[in-house]
Amino acid sequence: MRLPAPATADRVLLVLRRTLLTVLGVQFALAVGMSLVDSYRRRGKKPKPFPVTAPRTVPVGDGEITTYTYGRDLYADMIAAIEGAQRQVLFETYIWKGDEVGERFKAALAAAADRGVEVYCIYDGFANLVVSPRFKHFPSSLKVLRFPTYAAGWRFFDVTRYGRDHRKILVVDETEAFVGGYNIGSAYETEWRDTHVRITGPGVWDLKRAFADFWNLNRRHRLRASERPLLLETASTWEPRIRIHRNVPRLWMFPIRNTYIEAINRASRRVWLTTAYFLPDEDFVDALKTAARRGVDVRVLVPLKSNHIVADWISRGHYSQLLDAGVRILRYRDAMMHAKTMTVDGSWSTVGTANIDRLSLQGNYEINVEVIDSGFAQALEEVFETDQSNSLELTSGEWEARDLHRKFTESVLAPLRPLL
Repeated sequence: MRLPAPATADRVLLVLRRTLLTVLGVQFALAVGMSLVDSYRRRGKKPKPFPVTAPRTVPVGDGEITTYTYGRDLYADMIAAIEGAQRQVLFETYIWKGDEVGERFKAALAAAADRGVEVYCIYDGFANLVVSPRFKHFPSSLKVLRFPTYAAGWRFFDVTRYGRDHRKILVVDETEAFVGGYNIGSAYETEWRDTHVRITGPGVWDLKRAFADFWNLNRRHRLRASERPLLLETASTWEPRIRIHRNVPRLWMFPIRNTYIEAINRASRRVWLTTAYFLPDEDFVDALKTAARRGVDVRVLVPLKSNHIVADWISRGHYSQLLDAGVRILRYRDAMMHAKTMTVDGSWSTVGTANIDRLSLQGNYEINVEVIDSGFAQALEEVFETDQSNSLELTSGEWEARDLHRKFTESVLAPLRPLL
């Protein structure tokens, strides 16, 4: 006797749901297991030395841009800038460790406030969950905004409120500003390879505006009622060679992805891209492939092993088509490569906080600097060449010959790509 049609349909739906839950469960268990095993393997491993490029300053328009590729050099200049502040310090970071380096920044900011400087600080609550609560007790002289771990409130389905504050900015007075990939912590000072820049001149104003806009957008219900909005007497001067691009989830603004793709599409000679996590969407992949096929020298530099092993495995899903198109894939060894930079044709460059993944390009608060200047592009290309000297190039033969279990793991984890 046949079952009624509705019962058959219900049974089919039940089987489909169970199958889907099983697949998702396997993916989740595999991801967690891989992360735990990787964390265990890293225990007790001593960091290895890696080549760095010394800070280099180049004139751009009416100001200058200095590149940093080693945390100790960067932190020294950031602390010196805070110590020399006369009127105002704007400090924003994603991760602010409560270690020796974190304490050094906290003390410098507090000392600036004690001598009458206005000091504003922003840090991301979720990124610092493991930081000691004692460290996150700040002097009352500091104006501190903790971007909440959960910002949606009762608006559970408002996806614009789930982005993290992934930005890293320091602005001192109207004289200098720092932006790039470096978080604040002792490990980043000597063990990670990252890229940051210091900007002087009219470009500083755009970073001041970026900080103030974020502060005012998120200050409600986070600060004392007596706290006023951060108002800036902004100059009308513009630096045409420097543009600041901001991803703002609350306003549904995500210009950084388009900036990357447009630059790649305009390339005629070379595209050199460095990123910590490489999980591009298909349009981004197509732009790289198309550029390589029209004869552009396309190179993508990523970590050999990043601090997120699952992201490493998922990112490999694009390697076959990129290699077939002629894109060169370089894997940085001996240190975590955390930089987010790209140069095009020796004239266009970007440095910032956005990785090439969905979280950065379509989810988080991010900030990138776009610079149209051959001198600065040359400086970044020299950085890239130094990094390439410490990298292993992946060949098509090596990639196709990888073990069967690697191919299986990549295919199982592939559906997680849109989530990262």
